[in-house]
Amino acid sequence: MKRDLVARARTQYTNYMVKEPMGLMEFLAAKMPQASRTKLKLLLSKRVVYVDNVITTQYNFPLKPGMKVQISKEHGKKEFHNRLLKIVYEDAYIIVVEKMPGLLSVNTEKQKERTACHILTEYVQRSNRRNRIYIVHRLDRDTSGLMMFAKDEKTQRVLRDNWHDIVYDRRYVAVVTGAMEQDTGVVRSWLTDRTLYVHSNPTDDGGKESITHYRTIKRGNGYSLVELSLETGRKNQIRVHMQDLGHPVVGDGRYGLEEVNPLGRLALHAYKLCFYHPVTGEKMAFETPYPPAFKSLFQKK
Repeated sequence: MKRDLVARARTQYTNYMVKEPMGLMEFLAAKMPQASRTKLKLLLSKRVVYVDNVITTQYNFPLKPGMKVQISKEHGKKEFHNRLLKIVYEDAYIIVVEKMPGLLSVNTEKQKERTACHILTEYVQRSNRRNRIYIVHRLDRDTSGLMMFAKDEKTQRVLRDNWHDIVYDRRYVAVVTGAMEQDTGVVRSWLTDRTLYVHSNPTDDGGKESITHYRTIKRGNGYSLVELSLETGRKNQIRVHMQDLGHPVVGDGRYGLEEVNPLGRLALHAYKLCFYHPVTGEKMAFETPYPPAFKSLFQKK
């Protein structure tokens, strides 16, 4: 399977190896002497130039010997702009994005609307109408942060079948109500999904065992800033476990206090995603800043 994916990538790109240090624009001009500087800048703006498998748009990006530069043969791409979604990383196999709160990851049977998956599918189909985006995992509609999608079915299967081996660090940050009693701790319970509400039981009642680790970062003004990491990835797991601790996530009307919503959103953000690339095996790590609004709740009044 891995050999097939690598072979497919080779047919989609023109490959060059860097033999001496220079800027990316200088390198492209040397390899494509017939192309004008304007045309080379256009290639960069269309996000079809990769350096070591990463889309690179910086014309003066410093290249070093041993690096690989690829130019996609799919020249129909355009710059990506969407207020609800930001592309953090993209290569031939995966796309990592930062999702804003309020956007569904993917449609459900009961919710048919524009989703992150729809937006990205439209983006990849600019270059080829047969291109698709494949869902790997989800974030709640009201949770913001990092997500990964696959660009083909084989990569999706590798990620889904080996998720816990491939993803080696995944963390969230949340603002919860009240002052956390402990600096660190673990919440373990069995969760049962009852469609609109996930029920938590401290003993095995036939639900799915769920484990959340937490670390208190800051306390103040009646709130706590908490970092969370998951051993298991159940629906609404963090929100339910914070409710179990008696410190529901701010803005959580389902598992908390609906009237406690000073930010006008759920105060939960997936800020860190680290994994081994499903095709190359390369160790990859992505991190986004905490939403500024979270920090504002701890400022002195």
